[in-house]
Amino acid sequence: MTTSSTGAEVTLEAAGGSRLYAQADELRAAGPAVRVALPDGVTAWSVTRGDVIRKLLSGDRVSKDARRNWPGYVPGVIPWLYSWVDVKSMFTSDDPDHQRLKQLVSRAFTPRRIEAMRPVLQDIVTDLLDGLEERERSAPGTVHDLRADFAYQVPTRLICDLFGVPAGQRPAMLDVIDRVLTMSGATQEEGAAINRDMGAAMYRLLETKRREPGDDMTSLLLSAHEEDGDRLDENELISTLILMIGAGSETAVAMISHAVRMMIAHPDQLAAVRRDPARWPDVVEETLRLHPPIMHMPLRYATADIDLGEGVVIRAGEAIIIGFGAHGRDPGVHESPETFDIDREDKSHLTFGYGMHYCMGAPLAKLEGEVALPAFFERFPQASIEAGSSELVPQPSFIGNDMARVPIRLGVPATPES
Repeated sequence: MTTSSTGAEVTLEAAGGSRLYAQADELRAAGPAVRVALPDGVTAWSVTRGDVIRKLLSGDRVSKDARRNWPGYVPGVIPWLYSWVDVKSMFTSDDPDHQRLKQLVSRAFTPRRIEAMRPVLQDIVTDLLDGLEERERSAPGTVHDLRADFAYQVPTRLICDLFGVPAGQRPAMLDVIDRVLTMSGATQEEGAAINRDMGAAMYRLLETKRREPGDDMTSLLLSAHEEDGDRLDENELISTLILMIGAGSETAVAMISHAVRMMIAHPDQLAAVRRDPARWPDVVEETLRLHPPIMHMPLRYATADIDLGEGVVIRAGEAIIIGFGAHGRDPGVHESPETFDIDREDKSHLTFGYGMHYCMGAPLAKLEGEVALPAFFERFPQASIEAGSSELVPQPSFIGNDMARVPIRLGVPATPES
């Protein structure tokens, strides 16, 4: 395992917010890869240039499997790495294991099945907006929390429905998933407790489904495990649940919050998409470009020496952290990259990854935005954010890019007559 004793140049900061963007710019400008110090003495090569990311992830010289390709690493020693490295899912595997595990869950994310989720998603959004409207009418002028009351609820309710998580188990499960993204600064004891709670939540779900199987992804995966443990062992089953329920919710939470904020800050663009609802996908893509929900994704490992030029050589066995979120803000790719503009022709980004580990849930996350955003502004066209960008408190993380709270006034709800 590579540690800070090897001399990292930069500490990857966990302040979040504008500092997350600024440091990504600094790293991109510094070279094709920069050695960075991560928590608990871990050192990795940070890669933030889109062309380098594509080069690395297109070949066979970079692995996701720490068990085979990160010399000296002992699973469990560093608690914050548990959900990113220690679990055994398609996220932390190379082929053929990656393909085997991916096939077990891919049936839930076919284009047909994702489109079939649209009416369920619309019902969830309508229910949430009804609740917000009821609270607003009973206490006009209330400052609501956009993240907690809407952006967080949309994807977490959908993914919990998809995996059959009982209502009584959802709060504890979602709480521990939230804690994973911000645990890089946790103590050894706190990190270990989060990982224990994560495992306990997933085991509790599995025990429920053993007693009461249903038409959901957890029951399907459990059936695959019990029918053929070689196809999906117990560790892989738990790890897959952690991956799918966690990744299936957190990305869209941040995207919805950022998109609402951007639309309110750019009323001319909001008016344009309300005149032409077919343009809401432009809002989603531009939000993902400018405010990527994930900035740095741990971890990968070099399987051979990789010469990136400019005097930078990543040695076999060294860890790599990919800055997927940096590409969309690259001034070498995008003109005025810090400007939100749904009319820009090139909205390219690497928010959902690249190569064989590209996020299979990307179409679902985009659908969530394309359903939730127009419905929100149809109901609350006068909504206003009650804080400037500098006043919004980011979640402390170098991985995720979300805000702890987004205070919002909804204004008078629209009625069909208006």
